[in-house]
Amino acid sequence: MPVITVTQVNKYIASKLKSDRILQGIMVKGEISNFVCHYKSGHCYFSLKDKESTLKAVMFASAAARLKFQPEDGMAVVASGSISAYERDGVYQLYVNDIIPEGAGKESVALEQLKKKLAAEGIFAQEHKRSLPYMPKKIGVVTSLSGAAVQDIINVLSRRYPLCEIYAVDALVQGEAAPMSICQGILKAESAECDVIIVGRGGGSSEDLSAYNTEAVARAVYGCKVPVISAVGHEVDFSLADLAADMRAPTPSAAAELAVPDISQLADTVTAMERRCEKAVSAAFERKLAVYNSISARLAAQSPENRLKLMGEKLSNLEKRAETAALRNIDRHTAALAEKAARLDSLSPLKVMARGYSLVYSGDELVRNSADLSAGQEVTLRFDKGRATAEIIEINGE
Repeated sequence: MPVITVTQVNKYIASKLKSDRILQGIMVKGEISNFVCHYKSGHCYFSLKDKESTLKAVMFASAAARLKFQPEDGMAVVASGSISAYERDGVYQLYVNDIIPEGAGKESVALEQLKKKLAAEGIFAQEHKRSLPYMPKKIGVVTSLSGAAVQDIINVLSRRYPLCEIYAVDALVQGEAAPMSICQGILKAESAECDVIIVGRGGGSSEDLSAYNTEAVARAVYGCKVPVISAVGHEVDFSLADLAADMRAPTPSAAAELAVPDISQLADTVTAMERRCEKAVSAAFERKLAVYNSISARLAAQSPENRLKLMGEKLSNLEKRAETAALRNIDRHTAALAEKAARLDSLSPLKVMARGYSLVYSGDELVRNSADLSAGQEVTLRFDKGRATAEIIEINGE
C-alpha cells in the first residue's frame, strides 16, 4: 500500500467534494452561530447548526457586501453556496454566496432567485433605461381606478401640467389575476400611443404588492415600447417592476411629478426667454449701430476736406515738436557746457593758489622736485596775486 502525505489526502477529498454536483449550488437551512466578520478583509466566518449538527461556513467579502441585512448569532437563515474542503486545515465547509432570513419563507427565496435570473438577462441593466419625454402630450396610468393612487396622480398632473391628456387604464393591483391584468393594461396604454406610462398602486403589505414582483409584470414593463415609471407602494417598498422600469418613483404622486414639468416653471422659463430675446435683439441693434458709426467715421476720414485738416494738424504738431526739440537740444548743450566749465574751473591752478599755495619757477620751468634745485640758486615764486624772487639757502630732500 503506497504512503501518501496529508496534503495529498486533503487535496483528494477537496476534489471529490468539488466534483459532487449535489454539493454544488445547494441551499442549507440553519441557525447562525459564532458569526465573525473581519474588519480588514471583509470575509465573514460562522457556523450553521440545527438540533443535531454544525456546519462551518465562510462568506467572502464580495458576497458579504451584497447582503441587505446584518447576520447575527441565533438568526435562522437559508444560505446558498457550495461545499468544498479547506485543504490547509483538512476541514470541509460551506462557501456561501447569499444568505436569506428563514422568516422570509419560500416566497422570498423564489423572489431572490427570480431577481438574479432577470438581472442576468439584463432586464434591470442601466444602459437599457430610457429618458422621459420633457413635455408629454398623453400620459398612460395603469392602476386601479377605484383606488386613491389614481386620484393622487390625476390631481398632481392637473395641477402641474393641465395641457396633457390622461389615459387611465383600470387594472387589478392585487390577487392572482393582478399580474395578467397589469400586463394587459400596459399593452393597452402602449397601443393608445401614450408618450409615457405610469404603472403602480398605493402602499400595502408585501402580499398586496406581490403582483409587481412577478416575472410577467417585470417583463411587460421592460418590453414596453414607451418609457415606464414604476410607482409601487410607499417609499420604502421596492419591487421587480421598479427595477425593470425606466424610472422608479417612491409614490404615485411622485411619479406624476416626474412625468411632467411644472407649467408655472415653464411660464417663468418662457418669460425669461422673452427677456433674453429682447436683450439679444437690443444687443444686435447696438452692434449694427456701432458698425454703421464706424463705417461713417471711416468715410468721413477719407474725405479731402478732412484729410487736408488732418495734414494741417500734423504739420502744426511737427512744427511744435521741432521747436520743442530745438529748445531741448539747446538746453542740453548749455547744461553740458556749464558742467564742463565748472569741472575745468575746479581743476585750474589758480583755484589751488587762491587757497594759499604758490608755484616755484626756475627761469620759465616749473620746479616739481627739490632735487632740481641747488643752494644759492635764484628762483621765482608765483602767488595768487603777484610774484617774488628768492634765493635757495638750504635743500631738504625729504
